[in-house]
Amino acid sequence: MSLAAYCIICCRRIGTLTPPPKSTTYRRDIRNVIKFTGSLILGGSLFLTYEVWALKKSLTLDTQVVEREKMKSYIYVDTVSLDDRENYDPFSTVDVEDHECAVWLLLRKSQSGDRAARLQAVQEMSEIHHWHDYQYRIIAQACDLRTLIGLARSKESDPRFFLPPPPLPSLKEDSSIEEELRQLLASLPQTEIDECIQYFTSLALSESSQSLAAQKGGLWCFGGNGLPYAESFGEVPSATVEMFCLEALVKHSEISTHCDQIEANGGLQLLQRLYQLHKDCPKIQRNIMRIIGNMALNERLHSTIVRSGWVSILAEAMKSRRIMEASHAARTLANLDRETMREKYHDGVYVLHPQYRTSQPIKADVLFIHGLMGAAFKTWRQQDSEQVLTEKILEDEARYSTCWPKTWLARDCPALRIISVEYDTSLSDWRTRCPVERKSIAFRSNELLRKLRAAGVGDRPVIWVSHSMGGLLVKKMLLEASKKPEMSTVINNTRGIIFYSVPHHGSHLAEYSVNIRYLLFPSLEVKELSKDSPALKTLQDDFLEFAKDKNFQVLNFVETLPTYIGSMIKLHVVPVESADLGIGDLIPVDVDHLNICKPKKKDAFLYQRTLQFICETLAKDLES
Repeated sequence: MSLAAYCIICCRRIGTLTPPPKSTTYRRDIRNVIKFTGSLILGGSLFLTYEVWALKKSLTLDTQVVEREKMKSYIYVDTVSLDDRENYDPFSTVDVEDHECAVWLLLRKSQSGDRAARLQAVQEMSEIHHWHDYQYRIIAQACDLRTLIGLARSKESDPRFFLPPPPLPSLKEDSSIEEELRQLLASLPQTEIDECIQYFTSLALSESSQSLAAQKGGLWCFGGNGLPYAESFGEVPSATVEMFCLEALVKHSEISTHCDQIEANGGLQLLQRLYQLHKDCPKIQRNIMRIIGNMALNERLHSTIVRSGWVSILAEAMKSRRIMEASHAARTLANLDRETMREKYHDGVYVLHPQYRTSQPIKADVLFIHGLMGAAFKTWRQQDSEQVLTEKILEDEARYSTCWPKTWLARDCPALRIISVEYDTSLSDWRTRCPVERKSIAFRSNELLRKLRAAGVGDRPVIWVSHSMGGLLVKKMLLEASKKPEMSTVINNTRGIIFYSVPHHGSHLAEYSVNIRYLLFPSLEVKELSKDSPALKTLQDDFLEFAKDKNFQVLNFVETLPTYIGSMIKLHVVPVESADLGIGDLIPVDVDHLNICKPKKKDAFLYQRTLQFICETLAKDLES
C-alpha cells in the first residue's frame, strides 16, 4: 500500500514541475520511469515473497503427527506367514504411545508360550467394548490365528475385531459362478469313491451341462438326468444346478484328500462368493457351511481358511438368531479351534450348547437322535400346528420355530454339553436322496458311533434322548460299542436313555407301507420297522438283556393319538405295546407321533418330566 502511495506522489510532482528544456525533460522522464518501474518490481517481489513464505508456514504439517495417525489405521510389521507366527515376536521393537500400551500388551500376552495366559488374553479382549476403531484394527491386523479364532468363539467379542474378507478374485472372462462350480467339481477325483458321491457328482455335472447349453441358446430340459420334475418347475435352472453341485461337494469334502484339491482349485473363494450372493437362501448357505466345516477337520487347511476371510463370516453367523445357521458356524469354528478343543465334529454332529468358549465346566453330555424323516433341529422344536407328515413340509425352513434343548435345557442345566445328530432318512425310495444308497440300521449305527466318538462322546457321563427310529439306532450303537474295546468308555459312561415313541416291537407305519408298496415303495428303514422283522426282534432281545445287565436308567414316552400322513391317511404309528421296552417307566401322552417330542411350553409335562429324569440320573455327576 505504501508503494502505491509513493508512485502517486511521484506522478503528481512530475505533473506540477515547470517544464524544463525539451532534451532535459526527456532524459528526466526516462530516469523517473526506470525508478518507478524498478521500485514497483522490487516491492512486488518482496510482497509476493512474504505472502508465499507466510502461506507455506501456515500449511506446514507436523509429520510426526501424520505418522502417528497412520499408525492408527495400519500396522507396519515385517511380512510373516500365519504358519510362522508362533515363533515370531512383532512387539520387541514396536514404538507406541502410553495410552496404546494396553492394546499391545494384550497382543503380546495372546501370543505367550503359556496357554493359560493366551486364553486369559482372549477373554480380556472379548470383554472390551470402549476402544476406538483403530485399536480394534490393531488387534485384527496383528493377532495370530489362535487369537482370531478364539475371539470368534467368544460370545461378547466386538465385531470390529474381524476384518472384512479380502477382495475376491474376478471371475474368468465369459464365465459364471455356475460354470466355475462345475469346473471345481469336475477337477475332483471321480474314481474309487463311494457310489453316492459318484451319483451326486454325475448328476450335478449332467444338469450343469444342460443349464449351460440353455444359457447359450439351447433348450433347458426340465427333469434332465434324474432331476425331479416337481422340484424343477418354478426354480431358476442355475440355482437348481448350484444346489446339485454343492450337495456333491459336501460328499467330496468328507474325503480329506479331496479337501486339499478343493482348496488348491480356489474353492474357498468360490464358495465365499456364492455364500455372499445367496444370503436369502438358507439351503445354499447351509451346504456351503457344511463344506467349510468338513474342510476344517483338516488342520493343515486352517491357515488357508483363516486367510481367505471365512472367520469373519463365521463370527457373524454365530450371532444369528437362526439356530441352524448359528449351529453350522459353531461346528466349523469348533473344528478350527485347536487351542481349547480336542474333539472334532463331523458332518451331522452339532453342538447346541455350549457353542461359545465358556468358563463353565462341562460335566456330562446329552445326545439327541431324531427319527425317520426328522432333523437335528426341527425334531426338537416346540409343538406347533403342524399336522402333516411329509418331507416337503419338514424340509421347509420357513416353518422352523425353536429348539428346546438349546433354549430350555441349556438354561436349566448349563453344565451339560448338548449335541444333536442329523442323518438322511426317507419314508419311500421314490424320494430318497441317493437311489444307490441303502442304509440299514446297523450301517447307520456304526457310522454315527464313529462320528460321536470323534466328538468325545464317552469321555463324560452320557444320556441318550431319541425319537422313533432314533431309539433303535441308540440301541444298536450301544450294542456295537460293547463289542469294541476302543468304545468301552461309551458304555461305561452311559447313565440313561429316554425313548420318545420308539417302536421296539415294530410300527404300523411299516405294515401300512408294505401293504401299499406299489404306491409308497417303502425305504429300507421303513421295512426294518415291520413287526415281523427278524433284525428288529433280535435287536430288542439283545438290548433288553444288555440294558438290564448294565443297569441303565430308562424312561419311555408313547403317543396315544393318530398321526396324519398326507391329507387322507391317519395312522397310529407306534402303539403303546410297541413302545414298551420292558424296563423303565412307560408314560402315555395325548399327542401324536410327531409331537411326542415337542412340548407345548416349558412348564408342560413332557419337558418337565424329561428334565427331571436328566437331573436325577446325572445328580452325582453334576454335583462332583
